[in-house]
Amino acid sequence: MKHLKTSLAALALAAVSTQAFAGDFTLTSPDVSEGKPITAAQYWNNFGCTGDNARPVLDWSGAPEGTKSFAVTFYDQDAPTGSGFWHWVAYDIPAGITHLDAKGLPAGVKEGNTDVGVPGYLGPCPPVGRKHVYTYTVYALDTDHLNPPENATAPLTGFFIHQHSLGTATLSVTAGPRSE
Repeated sequence: MKHLKTSLAALALAAVSTQAFAGDFTLTSPDVSEGKPITAAQYWNNFGCTGDNARPVLDWSGAPEGTKSFAVTFYDQDAPTGSGFWHWVAYDIPAGITHLDAKGLPAGVKEGNTDVGVPGYLGPCPPVGRKHVYTYTVYALDTDHLNPPENATAPLTGFFIHQHSLGTATLSVTAGPRSE
């Protein structure tokens, strides 16, 4: 019975330690704030939107031990597709990088296809009259490089990301409602 109590106490301590550590992995931006609307410049310039497609600066810290690289996604969970909408997938971000500026990407970083079938970043553009929640997620990965098939869809690349994820940090923003 003593060994059982000791084992249970050790498991409980490990769970608390893991939960506490997982909370240390954070994603922030000087350009967007959690739960707040994006700026007009950040809207995509397509599908009836007239923004500049400005990608925000992203900063993260507190990645789990064993992180070898990162991936970042931008996803609209409210898109009327039945499966959301992938606005951006970037991966093979070296473990030493914890900042993405609004312009280019570090050497070697790859961008996967979005839900319009091409790589790159697409700002939000919710349908007229609707407010959507968009989430930036940074994934700490246990591999230096992902190897999704060439021209993989965003969900398929996401499968590879999730297979190697050690932890995530998110930042959600809103866009809309917009008028015609």
